[in-house]
Amino acid sequence: MTGSTQVPYLLRAARGEILERPPVWMMRQAGRYMKVYRDLRDRYPSFRDRSEKPELAIEISLQPFRAFQPDGVILFSDILTPLPGLGIPFDIVESRGPIIDPPIRSLEQIRQLRPFDPEESLPFIRQILQALRQEVGNQATVLGFVGAPWTLAAYAIEGKSSKDYTVIKSMAFNEPAMLHEFLGKLADAIATYVRYQIDSGAQVVQMFDSWAGQLSPQDYDTFALPYQQRIVQQVKETHPDTPLILYISGSAGVLERMGKSGVDIVSVDWTVDMAEARQRLGANIGVQGNVDPCALFGSKEFIRDRILDTIRKAGRSKHILNLGHGILPNTPEENAAFFFETAKHVNQLILA
Repeated sequence: MTGSTQVPYLLRAARGEILERPPVWMMRQAGRYMKVYRDLRDRYPSFRDRSEKPELAIEISLQPFRAFQPDGVILFSDILTPLPGLGIPFDIVESRGPIIDPPIRSLEQIRQLRPFDPEESLPFIRQILQALRQEVGNQATVLGFVGAPWTLAAYAIEGKSSKDYTVIKSMAFNEPAMLHEFLGKLADAIATYVRYQIDSGAQVVQMFDSWAGQLSPQDYDTFALPYQQRIVQQVKETHPDTPLILYISGSAGVLERMGKSGVDIVSVDWTVDMAEARQRLGANIGVQGNVDPCALFGSKEFIRDRILDTIRKAGRSKHILNLGHGILPNTPEENAAFFFETAKHVNQLILA
């Protein structure tokens, strides 16, 4: 075996190696579209049990790996998982999503937040990641993930999911100093959390700033980008060789700004043509994505054509094939299987 074959395929691509095909995984690949997951969820209805009990989270993380052999196996968790370690409790209600009660609305609450120690508050994360590394060996890259400060702050301040983000934006526009103090605390905690995930076995970490696409470009530059940069800088100081990915939903208007975060790879949603995304981001930044999740409801020929189109447009360097968002719950499993199978065996078509 050569040295490079000891390194998992996705990690090789993320580090810039030219490979015969792009590696492939799917956001939300462990989850509701798989019958084996739904059966497990019926037995363990609490989301926090499923994501925080190591034996359950390990099993769920590995379900798509066993079924489809993707190049990436991502930790089954939630972006809110670290919040209780700061003193912000949350619950996830199946039909309503995350609930944070009381929401963060005052400077006093922000200043009472606890110092974040993941070893103390999240020991299960280390157990899960170590087990995943052991289970998949070099057959796949183990990915960790975290939420970015703006998005975590939005959940904590709104107290739940939101359509218009009026509460956090009111704070941003009326009491910016208070919000900045909160975002700074979150950024430092998340940087610590990323390092903890890497030390526990994550080989690549994806940061989700899911709600930053709701910001105007000038507000993105004020409230999202500096805190993404703060995390990346802290992580790169101690773990310079671990690739970092940034994903934002609805990011077409801030794509170039995402590239300024310092991450190695920008995950592109389907509202941007992949060739244009490459052009806008420049040659030094890798790309991930960006097949429309609804494409998996199309015919096999349609799915294959979309995969080929994306791969051709992305080029051969630093591209990780993925969906432009998470796989949808009603996606036929056989179409997910076809997506992976096609992605892993079409190199002769791509190179033709």
